Amino acid sequence: MDFSSLADGRFALLVIDMENDFVEAGAPLEFPEGRGIMANLQRVLAVARDGGVPVIYAAHVHRVDGTDLGPHRDLYPPVAAGQALVDGSRGVEIYSEIAPRANEPVIKKHRYNSFFATDLEMVLRGHGVDTVVLTGMTTECCVLGTARGALERGFRSVVLSDATASCDYPDLGHGPMSAAEMHLAALRIMSLTSSAVATVDEFVAQLSRSGVPLGHAEICLTARDR
Repeated sequence: MDFSSLADGRFALLVIDMENDFVEAGAPLEFPEGRGIMANLQRVLAVARDGGVPVIYAAHVHRVDGTDLGPHRDLYPPVAAGQALVDGSRGVEIYSEIAPRANEPVIKKHRYNSFFATDLEMVLRGHGVDTVVLTGMTTECCVLGTARGALERGFRSVVLSDATASCDYPDLGHGPMSAAEMHLAALRIMSLTSSAVATVDEFVAQLSRSGVPLGHAEICLTARDR
């Protein structure tokens, strides 16, 4: 999908799984790559908030008793042991550097796809948006799953390539893949099957061209693209 085709979109920004259990150093499911996109996330959040673009968070959580784990019990030992992603714990709170504001909802999800068994679709339609901008982690898992969920519900999506991140994959029988390789592979798949892919710079410039009010620093950064 060509990003320029979304110029008339009514956007909402979705921040996926940027929880302490994934992002903090030493966390049980730590992906250090998540800290590497923090500055870009902060930037796009500031632009969205300044421009009145709805901001929504999605956080992967599970019940204390584990009754909603399903196959995740077999996939992630710390989750099965109740050491990570426990609803109500500090670990599922959004990382403090990009914490939601009081009016920004946090959608609790139990699977990769942020739409599955949640009220995300209702929230988006309540905002009157038709295009969801995807950020967060991991590119090949919950971001890709949510992009597919958006497609299946009639939403367009934009994946911000430098505000999403993957992780290293070990060799489980088909060879290892580095975080960079996995990230790029997922972006390529989504660009063909579900989503437009853009950088934060490109997205901010598009908002500027669309007349969304930006802060002074962002006006300077995007002037060259107008």
